[in-house]
Order: sequence, then C-alpha cells, then structure tokens
Amino acid sequence: MPEIPGSIWRRADMFAALQARDIGNVFRLIRQYAGLSQTSIGSVTGLSQGKVSAIMSGSQQVIAFEVFERVADGLNMPDAARMALGLAPRTALVWAISSQDDRHIATSIPGTPARSVEVVQRGEDETNVRRREFVGLAGVALFNAALGPAEQASAGGIEDLAAALVDLPTPGDSLPELATLARAVSEAKQRYQACRYGDVVNMLPSLLRSLQVATATLDGDARSKAHGLAAEAYHVAASILLKQEDKGLAWLAAGRSVQTAHASGSPLMIGSSSRIITRALLHGGHREAAVSTASAAAQRMDAALLAPTSDDLSIYGSLLLQGAIAAAQQANRHTAVELLDEAGEAGRRLGRDGNHMWTAFGPNNVLCHRVNVALTMGDAGTAVEYARKVDIEALPSNERKATLLLDTARAFLVWGKHDRALSVMRAAGNIAPEEIAFRPVSHRLVRDLVDTAPISIRREAREFAQSLGVAA
Repeated sequence: MPEIPGSIWRRADMFAALQARDIGNVFRLIRQYAGLSQTSIGSVTGLSQGKVSAIMSGSQQVIAFEVFERVADGLNMPDAARMALGLAPRTALVWAISSQDDRHIATSIPGTPARSVEVVQRGEDETNVRRREFVGLAGVALFNAALGPAEQASAGGIEDLAAALVDLPTPGDSLPELATLARAVSEAKQRYQACRYGDVVNMLPSLLRSLQVATATLDGDARSKAHGLAAEAYHVAASILLKQEDKGLAWLAAGRSVQTAHASGSPLMIGSSSRIITRALLHGGHREAAVSTASAAAQRMDAALLAPTSDDLSIYGSLLLQGAIAAAQQANRHTAVELLDEAGEAGRRLGRDGNHMWTAFGPNNVLCHRVNVALTMGDAGTAVEYARKVDIEALPSNERKATLLLDTARAFLVWGKHDRALSVMRAAGNIAPEEIAFRPVSHRLVRDLVDTAPISIRREAREFAQSLGVAA
C-alpha cells in the first residue's frame, strides 16, 4: 500500500473535510494525492470496496463512531487530523502531567473551553471512554468550521497599532455609537482570551481611534462609559504588546489604560488597569515597583470590600496574583506566598472560576499562579505538583490554559523530563496555536528543549521546532 504523505493532512481542503466529517471527501483526497485505490482504502479501514465507493459517491455517509475510529486508525491520521475529525489524539496529556497509577487524563482537546480533559478510571473500557469523548465533541467540528480559521496579523499590524496609540481625533471624525463600541471591545477581549492574537491586532487600531473620538466628543455618563471602554481596549493592546515583548509600546498602552480608567471614575476600571500597569512594570524589570503597585491597588479595594460583588473579588484577587508574580521575580518568597494565600482566600469567597471583568479569576487560576511562582523560585517539582491539582476544565479561557501548560512544560524541562515537556508543549499548541507559534518566550522554550533534549526524543523535538518555524 502506498504511504500517505504527511503533507496531505495539512492541506486546507483536507482540514475542511475532516472538520465537516465528510469521509467521502477525505477518501477522494486520499485517492487524488496519495494514489490509494478504493480497494486499498477499504483494506486498511476494514470497509468493503463497495462501501468505500458508496461513501465516496455520497450515496452513503459515515455517522457511526466505530467507523470514524477505523478510518482514522487505518489511515494513520496524525493527532491534528484526528482532533479535526472530533476524535481524541493518541498523544495523551495524562502521561505528561499525571503520574498516578490508578488514573490518567485522557486528552486535551483544542477549541473546547468547557471540556478539555477527562479522568479515566482504571479498568474502564477504552472504547467506552473514546465513545464518550466523541459524543462530547459532537458539533465541535461544525462550530470550528463556522468560525473559520484564525486571521493572521497583517504585516503592518503592530505598526498600525503603534500609530493608533499616538493618534489624536481629527475634526470631522464621525461619532460611533456607544453600544457598537461596547460590542467591539467585548469581541476584542473574547478573541484575546481565545488566543486569536492576529485578529486582535488587526481590529484594535480602528477601535482605538473610534474610542478616542468618543472620549473627546461625548458628555456626562456617556463620556465616562466611553473612558471605561477605552481603558479595557488599551488593556488588551498592552497585553498583546507584552506577549510580543514590545515593552515600549506596551508601557504606552498600559499608561493609556490607567489614564482612561481614572477618567471613567470607576473603581473597578481603576483596579483592572492597575493589573496591566503592574505587568508592564514587571516586564520592564521594575519588580519592586510592580509589587508595590499591585499591593497598593489591592489594599485600596480591600478597604471597600464590605459587601464585595463577584467583580470586586475578581479584580482584587487578580491584583494579588500579579503582586505575587512580581514578588517571586524579586526573589521575595515570603511576600509571594502571602499574596498567593490572600488571593486563594478571595478565590474561595468567589466560589468558582469565572471570568468577571475578564479576569479568568478563581481557585484554579490561583493554582496556576502557584505553578508560576514555584517555577520562578526554582522549585520545578512543586510547580508540577500544583499543576496536577488544577482542573483545567474549570479555566475559562484558552489563554490561561495555554499559559499553565507552558509553565508546566518549563517545569518538566527544568526537572529533566524532556519527553513530558514536549508532550505538554504539543498540548498547548493544540489548545492555542498562536500562543506557542508566535510568542518569543514560547520559541525560547522550544529552543531550550531542542538544545537539551536527550537522544531518545531529539528528533521529535527538532521536528516540533521545525513545525513552528523555530530555528534550533
């Protein structure tokens, strides 16, 4: 039987066929580009030649889980193709993170914010588990197909964003509706948390210019609301720029977020903008200032938390987490642990992981930050132990999931467990491709893996680096 080239599974038409679960088209593409006859396809998938012919002609359709499994296994689909089809990948996240004998995590599925991992008890029938995974994923392919592929940032996207950060409204600019601006800011926040960074970079320049017009033109409550929306939009811009390690522009955007937050008069907006200015300080190497900024902002909120709302607790807890990260980078273990414990108490008061004020704050988010702090303080083993306690399903954003996985991969790398580090990085790439493909810090992690990988996984590590375009 002719070998199926790996490039076939990366074709756009093949990906679309898999997402639509159009096995007839999958077979046609296999015949066209790999040269397999209907008889050959049938022999490897356990189907008769007549059945393959009927599927390819469209007179019969594949709807049974077992047949999807046989097709995927027979054609030796790589994990990315299996997941596009709605099946579990063969590379399991469990073997990377969990070391328990009586359980394992079955998989980490991209694009499923409400369901990312499952625990499989010892002795449970594997077919039943995989059937449950398939049923749970019903509709994911159609959902992804409806969304379409993530838009890539245009070549001048960052330059357009830089210009928008310094532009001033010009006479004659039309005044946008406040409701339209609110929807656009919400969309930018959602796409950022989904790690669709190219989309966000491309939509921010026009959004920021429209918000500048609104804040300069509107009066009264409408103007305050416009300032609040601008604070959130500048917050997103600063976050994107920090991921790109453009510290100068990030500082400018973070400063604009603080300025417009104060102009809004909203204590919640002021507290939220304090989070991004803390991150900007931290990325600029100003650790002591970052700790004091986050702590002072949290204290101001704490004084007013007599009957806190979920928004209050989420902003307050997130500020404490930012302070803990800064304290850890300052090698101040005592302060870092103290701030984490206070954030943990806020998480317990909140009760569950939510996404109030776009914070993704909650008990599991606190655990994610414990992973980062332990890793920063040089305790990779403790970082992995904290990672094992995280219910990744409960994390409300792909950005937070991917960040946790990359921290865990770094911990495994420091610990000398390169195979697990590679598995976790692959899982992060499946959940949030742009988080690992386009961030300099992720590329450095991949290069570190390649440079230190033992011979047993060196080839896999290099292939992974090459798939991301990372020069190793």
